[in-house]
Amino acid sequence: MEVRAKKYLGQHFLTDQTIARRIAESLEPETAEGQGGTDVLEVGPGMGVLTQYLLPAYGNRLTVAEIDGESVDYLRIHYPELNIIEGDFLQMDLARRYPHGVRVIGNFPYNISSQIFFKVLDCKEQVPQVVGMVQREVAVRIAAPPGGKDYGILSVLLQAWYDIEYLFTVPPGVFNPPPKVQSAVIRLRRNRVERLDCDEELFRRIVKATFNQRRKTIRNSLGSAFPAVREAVAGGREPHPFFGLRPETLSVAQFVELTRWVMTLLTA
Repeated sequence: MEVRAKKYLGQHFLTDQTIARRIAESLEPETAEGQGGTDVLEVGPGMGVLTQYLLPAYGNRLTVAEIDGESVDYLRIHYPELNIIEGDFLQMDLARRYPHGVRVIGNFPYNISSQIFFKVLDCKEQVPQVVGMVQREVAVRIAAPPGGKDYGILSVLLQAWYDIEYLFTVPPGVFNPPPKVQSAVIRLRRNRVERLDCDEELFRRIVKATFNQRRKTIRNSLGSAFPAVREAVAGGREPHPFFGLRPETLSVAQFVELTRWVMTLLTA
């Protein structure tokens, strides 16, 4: 039985066993302090190219989440001992299912890879580590430092909570069907930040507002998104020192500082 790759699900099945093993081995074990979670969740296993290396290592601590019914049937035949969730990872309640944490790994479907990382952000208290293969441009963007065109919303939001490593590049020819782009594997490990020194929801709003108008200066993008900022400056309030900059130049810490400044206007 073979599973047909479905374009609408963004499926590209990895066929290179060496790369599959390397991805599986990139998931680090829990630490002596118990950090990292004992459970492992593979997202989008397809025909189990990663699963075959994860299952011997994690046994019944491994669960896979697969939305494609044909892939689920294949996995049930070839891996009868495997814990399978037939459903959408994006809709899973990770806090309820994994109150003690879960490490996430997968050859992520390219059409929802960004959504997967936003899901991880929403569940950051449950997800201490992620190893994912994604389009190379997405991996570059997530790992990018401030100052370049690749640095953006996902860069700032993920780097606020995770240490990020770009591990290696994967060529198109090791997939069936081959994608039109290069892929890459990245690893995210939860940092020691328990909470940001600002209103976290406002922080996210400011990051999105500024990067959604990234060609504009902070003054103009914040003024468009927050009338209170525009009105305060027009009324004589001293503008923030970052106002003349563009968002790609600001570090996570500087976005935190900017958020605290905007909060003083919104609560005045």
